[in-house]
Amino acid sequence: MRVVIVTESFPPDVNGVAHCALQTARHLAARGHQPLVIAPATATGEGSDAPCPVIRVPSLPLPGYPEVRLALPSRRVAAAIAAHRADLVHLASPFVLGVRGMAAAARLHVPAVAVYQTDLAGYARTYMGTGEGTAWRRLRAVHSAADRTLAPSTSALRDLEEHGVRRVRLWPRGVDTDRFRPDRRDAALRRELAPHGELIVGYVGRLAPEKQVELLADVCALDGVRVVVTGDGPSAPALRAALPGAVFLGRRTGDELARIHASLDVFAHTGPYETFCQTVQEAMASGVPVIAPAAGGPLDLVRHGRTGLLVPPRNAGAVRDAVLKLADPGLRAAYGRAGREAVHGRTWAAVGDLLLDHYAEVLGARAAVAA
Repeated sequence: MRVVIVTESFPPDVNGVAHCALQTARHLAARGHQPLVIAPATATGEGSDAPCPVIRVPSLPLPGYPEVRLALPSRRVAAAIAAHRADLVHLASPFVLGVRGMAAAARLHVPAVAVYQTDLAGYARTYMGTGEGTAWRRLRAVHSAADRTLAPSTSALRDLEEHGVRRVRLWPRGVDTDRFRPDRRDAALRRELAPHGELIVGYVGRLAPEKQVELLADVCALDGVRVVVTGDGPSAPALRAALPGAVFLGRRTGDELARIHASLDVFAHTGPYETFCQTVQEAMASGVPVIAPAAGGPLDLVRHGRTGLLVPPRNAGAVRDAVLKLADPGLRAAYGRAGREAVHGRTWAAVGDLLLDHYAEVLGARAAVAA
């Protein structure tokens, strides 16, 4: 099968869309298919370890958030889809480049699968205080044109259907359970982060307004607790001031990130706009109990009172109280074991095969119409 992946982000970018697109390309190649990636050009011009050709489209940084690149109008998208003789177009979190990919697929009569991954309406509300309706109109237009939309969680699926998107199915995200595992726990790193044996509460992810990491301020004030923040983004300077005593590690990836995850005592995610929340799944794979808002993707991932604690969104006091509850080492150990067991079968290979099933159904439906 010849598949073109049109993605709004791709490595070396570090975010959920980029990581999922890379894993999709890897799985397609591993199963003997022929993927091609179309993505915005990066600021550094760096490549990636993609297992297939990557075509970069000229892009500009998003004002106020230069880490995010927006693709410029280009004929390369349609030309690349045609030249690849695509059997199917995979649209990863389509909004700018993906809209052009959808239009090109329609002109070329190539079926398209659109993967919903980013709560852009929530981002519009966070950054502009308005614009949710505009974001949903654009999302509805591109997803309604696709043969199938794949939602990463039941909450995201429900949001799409409530906003008029049809032909929606569930497709979760995988996790590398070989990389993220409990035995990566590093005693030396723990001594470095918490030299007095403090309870280590960690956040991993982008440092941006929609993540609401400042909700950890009350946790920073707890005696015997050390907050560790891993990631980078436009909110980093403000968060250093808002979280006194916290350790900021910056952006980390690969085995180093897995070592950090496993060395935490508690993982705390604060953002209420997650359509899935991959870092929660990575923490669970690492055997670390999770605190997350009872909203969006974490509702599917965290079993309250078994693998972690779900708290009311945007509630700093609830996050603090959950940390206090997880000060009990026996409870942490039980939640950590249950979390690891819960994600053990969610490998990228298993999730990738589910994606191939979706592709096959879409291609079969197109063939039936054409017959």
